[in-house]
Amino acid sequence: MDISDIIQILAILIECAVVVIAVLIAIRNKKMYGWFIALTFALFALFDVVRILFQNGLSSIHSLLLLVACVSMLYAVWLIYRE
Repeated sequence: MDISDIIQILAILIECAVVVIAVLIAIRNKKMYGWFIALTFALFALFDVVRILFQNGLSSIHSLLLLVACVSMLYAVWLIYRE
């Protein structure tokens, strides 16, 4: 395992921590944007895991995950802006 693998695993763990905190924002603070932030970072973590496990392909799944994550974050930022 080289340094880039360790960094990738660390990034996935941080993304998962963001998901947990965003869910807490959604539940405790009753902020809808927390759900969209959680969704975004869950998809980012899934994106990274898929990239690690299936290095030879699945580019269509990568593209779809990235698109949905970006749309989710865009909506979350829009909700934060409107608040």
